[in-house]
Amino acid sequence: MKNSRDGKSYSTNLAFTPPEYLRTGRITPESVIYSFGTLLLDLLSGKHIPPSHALDLIRDRNLQTLTDSCLDGQFSDSDGTELVRLASRCLQYEARERPNTKSLVTALTPLQKETEVPSHVLMGLPHSGSVSPLSPLGEACSRRDLTAMLEILDKLGYKDDEGVTNELSFQMWTDQMQESLNSKKKGDMAFRQKDFREAIECYTQFIDGGMISPTVCARRSLCYLMSDMPKEALDDATQAQVISPVWHIASYLQSASLAFLGMEKESQIALKEGSNLEAKRNSGSRVK
Repeated sequence: MKNSRDGKSYSTNLAFTPPEYLRTGRITPESVIYSFGTLLLDLLSGKHIPPSHALDLIRDRNLQTLTDSCLDGQFSDSDGTELVRLASRCLQYEARERPNTKSLVTALTPLQKETEVPSHVLMGLPHSGSVSPLSPLGEACSRRDLTAMLEILDKLGYKDDEGVTNELSFQMWTDQMQESLNSKKKGDMAFRQKDFREAIECYTQFIDGGMISPTVCARRSLCYLMSDMPKEALDDATQAQVISPVWHIASYLQSASLAFLGMEKESQIALKEGSNLEAKRNSGSRVK
């Protein structure tokens, strides 16, 4: 997006936004499936196609227009049809009509032909079997040490929010910006004072105002953990990672939330993912 005042750019971005987010301002697991559908469309077409237009092409069986000519011969017609069908399922307007993660994996597994190249190599990530040493936050999450997690997140501040775009129209910006910032400021004060109920209320006002911040989601997630609400904490940690997909802190918070929910196996997977993401991030910083 060039500028939040640029009406054309704003409306273009809205075309790729999950419908329920436009209605509620909340990102859900079903919203992630919708976003995966837009990504799959981008890969197939080699360009941005608004989901509504893509669905029209699919209904009209105009798949040649939808598919990038550079992909000719790269996969069979049946595989191509299956990918298009899968994308169309992900892009259904009603969230309940989209596939869940398990069915997505089931549908994609038979389409993977290059099995000799592991996915972690293609993505440039360390092998999941070799876990990098845990950072202080990773250690705190693995021990479920909420007090240590609170201290670390408070010291971290909002530096990881750099580059996150809040896509508001100019009118919304002028009407809501100050109110939203005041809510965040009050939430931060309550967070430091360990008034978690007040922090949750203020951060919720900030988020409901249409603002996007992975750090606010992370802080509210920890507040939920402090309030013995691990399910809500997991939802916020997941939302933080949707906003910043390679943010290790979101994975660490998911790990802690899953542990409090008694999902130990899933918790360890999230912990490894957070550790590997953090190692990759630190490696990139050293190269720079």
